[in-house]
Amino acid sequence: MNNLENQRCLPCEGGVTPLDKSEVEKHLAELSKQWTVDPGRLKIQRDFEFKNYYHTIAFVNAVAWMAHHEDHHPDLEVFYNRCRVHYHTHAIGGLSINDFICAKKVDKIFFCQ
Repeated sequence: MNNLENQRCLPCEGGVTPLDKSEVEKHLAELSKQWTVDPGRLKIQRDFEFKNYYHTIAFVNAVAWMAHHEDHHPDLEVFYNRCRVHYHTHAIGGLSINDFICAKKVDKIFFCQ
């Protein structure tokens, strides 16, 4: 099975069409239910809650390591006991499969804590 968790991000330098509505819905269904997509299908996001600042930063560091490994980086909003993760592919001005691959891997990081 070629699920998101087992895929790797491919370089994206632009010139690729963002995912259409049906593709976004298909891939969104593969993520945990807390991920949401904005009305314009430009980004997906999810809030993660933690016990304290230390756990929040540990999560942020794990996400940063994965993002570096995949060469696809989210926007992060970090608070004392939560982190909001946003994914979108800047080079195409919308969502690509890379966003969903990394979101799935972020879910795995969170559930492994």
